[in-house]
Amino acid sequence: MWRTSRVAAVLAVLLLVAALVSATTGALAVPLSRALGLLFLEPLGLASVTASETERTVLFTLRAPRIVLAALVGAALGSSGAGVQALFRNPLADPGLVGVSAGASLGAATAIVLGGGALAAAPPWARQALLPLAAFAGGIATTWLVLKLGTGLRGRAATVTVLLAGVAVNALVGAFVGLLSQIADDGQLRDLVFWTMGGLDGASWPLVAATAPWVLLAILALPRAGRTLDLLALGEQEAGYLGVDVRRVRAVVVGAVAIGVGASVAAAGLIGFVGLVVPHLARLAVGSKNKSVIVISALGGATLLVGADAAARFVVRPSELPVGLFTAALGAPFFLWLLGRETRAA
Repeated sequence: MWRTSRVAAVLAVLLLVAALVSATTGALAVPLSRALGLLFLEPLGLASVTASETERTVLFTLRAPRIVLAALVGAALGSSGAGVQALFRNPLADPGLVGVSAGASLGAATAIVLGGGALAAAPPWARQALLPLAAFAGGIATTWLVLKLGTGLRGRAATVTVLLAGVAVNALVGAFVGLLSQIADDGQLRDLVFWTMGGLDGASWPLVAATAPWVLLAILALPRAGRTLDLLALGEQEAGYLGVDVRRVRAVVVGAVAIGVGASVAAAGLIGFVGLVVPHLARLAVGSKNKSVIVISALGGATLLVGADAAARFVVRPSELPVGLFTAALGAPFFLWLLGRETRAA
């Protein structure tokens, strides 16, 4: 526990540093001292900061919600990755295996392509709300289907059956997304491609408010399953002999992952590799106890995504890279290293 607390404290400091770097980085550079004053000293009444109206608007209207949304999405992806890897007892597992990312893609593609006319005619607030809502609904529905198919009519199937159902449903949903891409016009296809790249440029305080409850629900629920996930590592039969309700644990973990990742994908599009990379780093830092790994993965995911978003805006200033591309560029080499390590160990 002491080791976990120390790692958590270090990650909290790194998250604060990443947030400050993100607040000062972009097309309009805000000096660090001014950002510190505006974000912390002035709200506490400790100082009055001289800053232009543009700087205040950029900091509080554009960058602050973006930082908070990045932290929420990163925490959801990191903790969900840890939960899925523990549930499937597979270090190469990813939250997308339960179908939530594919389902969210289908929901978003349906809204973009088939709902194009309705989106064009709708007021701005409705256009902003419809795409995340469709993505969230698609992710939840697809995950429910995977869980239903994987557990069978009596709910007695092994967790590996849920994994196989996820692979099949992901392939089927991918085919539907491809079909929608085929019939989309140029504008719809461009919107769909940018959405699948993942990005935080649409962050706003209303979007943060809509995303936060679902993400917090997921990252609070997953650590509570940590002890039973430790027992599940012994095997499903052995865990059952020890009093673990395997079906209930599976439903809780998959449900929490669906809610957290569904809300994250709805808010920021598809951001890969965070749920794969961060849990491995967390296990290296705090050991194999799943409660600690999930908590550290949430903090690590938040830190990684806030920092990655700042870097994605810095490398091509005054433009920006989609953060999903940036995390893929970081995560893919790590995944290949991990794959080689697992192959050598086998």
